Amino acid sequence: MNNLVDIQLQIEKLQKQASEIKDREFDKTVLDIRAKMQAYGITLKDLQAPVGRKGRGKAKASAQPKTSGVKKKKVGAMVAAKFSGPNGETWSGRGLTPRWLSTLLAQGRAKEEFAIKS
Repeated sequence: MNNLVDIQLQIEKLQKQASEIKDREFDKTVLDIRAKMQAYGITLKDLQAPVGRKGRGKAKASAQPKTSGVKKKKVGAMVAAKFSGPNGETWSGRGLTPRWLSTLLAQGRAKEEFAIKS
């Protein structure tokens, strides 16, 4: 079994065996899943919910300690644009460089060309 043809024949044989095993175990697996869904009260809606959402809609207690009197920084606050592209695109200068600017920089243009002057 040193040549390519032998290996390909073995792969074909193993894929056929895998398909037969899958066909044989499919119904049993579906019954097992249905039994567990019934035992835990899982619905199709639960399966379609975002991953990591435990308690089926119940609020989860925060793992972070409570701080009293400390103001937190706003997350996701809007920031004024610092760069403007030729087609009206804008970028605040934070985060990853947008594709439109990356493309222009790759063409040899300078980032400062697109700075918004106030």
